[in-house]
Amino acid sequence: MSITAEQCRAARGLLGWSQAELSKASETAQKTIADFERGAREPYERTLDDIQVALEKAGVEFIPENGGGAGVRMKKRKR
Repeated sequence: MSITAEQCRAARGLLGWSQAELSKASETAQKTIADFERGAREPYERTLDDIQVALEKAGVEFIPENGGGAGVRMKKRKR
């Protein structure tokens, strides 16, 4: 599943991360993230994977399109 620009923005919002913080965590250029989030360009698949992995490691879970719309949420913490 490739994440969408909307999911990327929402995930950053859940974490309270700036584009710069996501850039550092995913080892992706900040301009690439900014361009992706505003719909100016679609990054390479491997770049999207790097972004998604960084956000998931930080605690975000991506919800695929399943008739109710794609989304994001925080992973449930294990007790």
